[in-house]
Amino acid sequence: MKHHHYKTTIEWTGNKGPGTSNYRDYERSHTISVENKPVIKGSSDPAFRGDNTKHNPEEMLLSSLSSCHMLWYLHFCSEAGIIVTDYIDHATGTMEETSNGRGHFTAVVLNPLVTITDETQIEKAIKLHEKANKFCFIANSVNFPVKHTPKIVIKI
Repeated sequence: MKHHHYKTTIEWTGNKGPGTSNYRDYERSHTISVENKPVIKGSSDPAFRGDNTKHNPEEMLLSSLSSCHMLWYLHFCSEAGIIVTDYIDHATGTMEETSNGRGHFTAVVLNPLVTITDETQIEKAIKLHEKANKFCFIANSVNFPVKHTPKIVIKI
């Protein structure tokens, strides 16, 4: 069994002076840093007093699921001789917030629109989404369903 290790640094940048002396006295702003990579500016969801111009953890989770699926899918298409020329996913996720303020994701739906060059490979291209879903490290790490509704377009 192989083990892979990852490091990230999260730094809160939202202290407006008095720190967390009051729920409304601080920003939820923070930075997400990984060595030798651009810094990502983050905040909480605007529903939780966050900055809507910055990425929030919920969007990052959704993006992680979508990009992991895409990378596995492209890998399997390459192995299967399917030439993909374009891939875009408008992923959606649902988070349920309970009355006590806790919350959890209940579902994610990936909606990849994939362009391939060979009309005879449409069925195989659709099936490879199932395989990608089974191999996606992130999808295998969450406790809610990650579904996909792929669409295939032909462009020669």
